[in-house]
Order: sequence, then C-alpha cells, then structure tokens
Amino acid sequence: MKKHLSFILGLIFLAVSQAHAVLTIEITQGMEGAAPIAIVPFAWAGKDAPPEYMNKIIAADLQRSGFFKALPEEDMIAMPSEAGKVNLADWRALKVDYIVVGKIISQPDGAFQVQFQLLDVYKGKQLAGYSIRSRRPNLRTTAHQISDIIYKTITGVQGAFDTHIAYITVTENRKGTKLYRLAIADSDGANEQIVYESTRPLMSPSWAPDGRRLAYVTFFSGRPEIQVQNILTRETQKISGFKGINGAPAWSPDGRRMALTLSKDGNPEIYVVDLKSKKFTRITRHYAIDTEAAWMPDGNALIFTSDRGGSPQLYRVELNSQGAATGRPRRLTFDGNYNSRASISPDGRRVAMVHREKGKFQIAVLELKTGRFQILTDSRLDESPSFSPNGSMIIYATEDNYRGILAAVSVDGRAHQRLSLQMGDVREPAWSPFK
Repeated sequence: MKKHLSFILGLIFLAVSQAHAVLTIEITQGMEGAAPIAIVPFAWAGKDAPPEYMNKIIAADLQRSGFFKALPEEDMIAMPSEAGKVNLADWRALKVDYIVVGKIISQPDGAFQVQFQLLDVYKGKQLAGYSIRSRRPNLRTTAHQISDIIYKTITGVQGAFDTHIAYITVTENRKGTKLYRLAIADSDGANEQIVYESTRPLMSPSWAPDGRRLAYVTFFSGRPEIQVQNILTRETQKISGFKGINGAPAWSPDGRRMALTLSKDGNPEIYVVDLKSKKFTRITRHYAIDTEAAWMPDGNALIFTSDRGGSPQLYRVELNSQGAATGRPRRLTFDGNYNSRASISPDGRRVAMVHREKGKFQIAVLELKTGRFQILTDSRLDESPSFSPNGSMIIYATEDNYRGILAAVSVDGRAHQRLSLQMGDVREPAWSPFK
C-alpha cells in the first residue's frame, strides 16, 4: 500500500510544473507542556551525505504539531541507531520522554530500507518499530509517514504530516502585471508544485475527497467560472460558467456533488450540482447574500454565510439524499456582528470561521454541541480557515508587513506557526484530505 501511494505521488509530481518557490515555516508560539522527544540522526553507511536527513524532517513535523518539543541535536549525548544501543538512563537525565532511533540502508536495486523504533524512555519499552521501503524521491514522504506513526502511537490521533496544502500565490513583475498561481505543497511547505497559472485572478481552491482533483474559480474567460482540475493528468473540466457569480466551490464528502454560489437567478444563492448528471438544485431562496457553503461530514447538511439577519453570520440547512433542502436555514453564530467562511472539522464537532472583533478579523471556533465560542488568533486580517484532515490544526491566510502569508493554529489556540514565501503573496489555503 505504501509503495502504491509513493508511486502515485511520484506521478503527480511529474505531471505538474517544477517548483517556483518555497514556503518557509516559523513556529511563533509553542505549546506549554509539550512532550520532550529526541529524534536521533538516522545511521547511514554511505560515504557521502545521507540521501535525506530523516531526523530533521520528523523533528520539524512533530514540533509543528505543538504536542512535542524536539531535543536539539547538539544537546544529544549519544547517537544510537537501534533500541539495543540506547542507554535509557542517559536520556532520562536529559528529561526526554520519548526517543526515536533509526537507520537508512541502501539496497542493491537503488532503493532504501528505512528502519526506525520509538521508545518510551521512562517505561523502558518499545512503542513502535517499522521498516519501510522507499526510493530517493520519496524519502521526504517516508519521513512524514514515520511522523504520522509516531504521532498516532503517542496521542491516539491519526497524524496529518503526509498530506498536502493548496493555495494561491500572486507575484507582480516590473510592468505591474500580476501572475496568479495555484500551487500545492507538502504539509511542511516543501516540494511546492504549480498546478495552474494565469494572468487573471484565481480563487477558492477546494480539494476533492480523493485528493487528486482541485476545484477553483478562474477568470480565464474574463468572467468567473468554476473549474475542476485533475492534478495527476492536468485534465480540466468546467463545472459552471453562468452569467454573474460562480464562486465558492465545495465538494460533498462522497465527491459526487458540489455546493457553490451562483447569481444566475438574481442575487447570490447556494446551489448543489450533481457532478454526473450536471443537475443544479437551488438550496437557498432569500433576498440576502448566501455564499461560502461547507458540508457537514455526513453530507446531510450545509453551513453557509448569509447576511439575511443584517450582518454576515453562519447558518445551517439540512439536506435530503437528493441534495435538496428539507427546511429553513437555522442561524448558528451569535457572538459579534460578523462571522463568515465556515470550515468544518472532519468529526463535525467544530466550525472554524472568520470573526470580527474590535475591528480585527480573526479566526474563531464554535463547538456545535456545547455552543462554546473561542477566538484563536490575534491578527488584524485573518481569513480562509481550513482544518487539517485530523482536525488538530487550522491553516489560514493572514498579512505580515502588507504581504499575504499563511499561518496555522492548533484548535485550542496554544500552538502557532507562520508560512511565508520569499516573494509575492500567498492566500486562500486548503488542507488536503488523507491519502
């Protein structure tokens, strides 16, 4: 299975353009009480440098999650490569809770066997141990897979390091012409690949549940259209190009339908289109603006933004099996006079949104069952929240020195990080589903 995933990922990267930039990640606030963990450099028998510094990738992954604090290499008192060579007393003296050791073994056919073991330092036992076959181009992916195993073994929650993010970048040349690019990258910002580029605006990328297609809004024809692109084959398909607004595409959890905002019948309303039959079903009917629909994980309801109450707020509407509304929308948000752009956690328990507080646009989370409302960020202009597929983090767009960057925050607001390009703006992130 892992071999198959690596093969598919390799095909995807061959199918898209070469990298144009790198997203640099800076951890701006860690989490108090993070578990100390040591990721020892993996042993390598080759004469040259190892094909990939697995320990650095794994340590960076775990540190970004906020749940772990990685021990710096210079503070390590030994470099064991297997469990039998670990002196647990030494690591207890360093107050390390967990240690990861491993090695990279070159194979005759040019592949690599990556072995690792995760040990609980205080209990003195092995928690996990795997041997993963990999190729040189896929060693970063293998490192992310190891991070996922470690994260799940210790926290009980599936890791989301071996996933991707999509986003829009905007650069401007000396003549003032802007170039818009739809890009994808690993969850740590590495391996940026350009999927689509245009001199006209691109907006609202949305992942299909299969992780192989992206829907987005393009102005290539001079007016907004919703397009789906297969990132493997680069094949594109126009979903809607009506007069007026065609915006905010959102895939249903089963990938068979798409919610979108259209103004073809007057003011902006929420519609659902069956992607096979191309039948459009109108969901909302109101003189106000209804937009930015997001699906509940069971596919039986939508949460969307509407100003029908006088200011933008989030509403929920139930759907039947054919995708039609079964009742009147119900208002969900009452904190403040501005809440928009819903993103729903994979378990359906939380809704992230853009919330206006004292003139600032910030990311907030509403727990649907309890009604608990929490503001997670303290920036001036935050937008476009998107949950990680395991629900532990939220990526969003913000501004730094009048330039668009991405940032991420844990769902409890305790861990923060920033992702920025060396040049240009980056905006509208969307976190991919699990592979």
